[in-house]
Amino acid sequence: MELDPDNPIVELCVAGMEAEAQGDPARARTLFLQAWDARRDDLDACIAAHFVARQADSVDEVLRWNTEALTRADAVGGDRVRSFYPSLYLNLGKSHEDLGDMEEARRCYDLGDAHASTLPEDGYATMVRRGIAAGQDRTSATASGPAAARC
Repeated sequence: MELDPDNPIVELCVAGMEAEAQGDPARARTLFLQAWDARRDDLDACIAAHFVARQADSVDEVLRWNTEALTRADAVGGDRVRSFYPSLYLNLGKSHEDLGDMEEARRCYDLGDAHASTLPEDGYATMVRRGIAAGQDRTSATASGPAAARC
C-alpha cells in the first residue's frame, strides 16, 4: 500500500515513528492517538489503528488495535489496502502469540504469508516476510491445519 505523504493521518503517524526513534514512546502514543481521532474514513482508521497498536499499554490492547486495523482494512478492500494485509496479519499473529494463543497466531501468520506476494520487492517487504516466517517457525509445533477462523 502506498501511503499519501500529504495525508494528515500519515503525517501524524510519521511524526509518531520519529518520536519512537528518538526514544519518546509517550509522545509517539499521543501522535498516534491524534491520528486516530482525526480519521476521516476506514483507510485513515486502518492506518491509525495499526500505529496506535505499536504503543498500546497491554497485550490485550495491542490485540484490540490490531484487530481494529484489520477490520478497517477489510472495510476499505481492494487495491488500496491489498499490500497492507501481510503486515496486518503479522502484527495480529504476534498479538495472539503474546497472549498464548499459538494456534490462532499460526493462522494469522499463514494468512500473512498468503498475502505476501502483494508486497513490492524492497526492504520493507523483506522485513515483513522475515517476521512472518519467524512467527510461523515459533508456532509450527502448535499448527493443526490451514489458515482459517478468527483472523
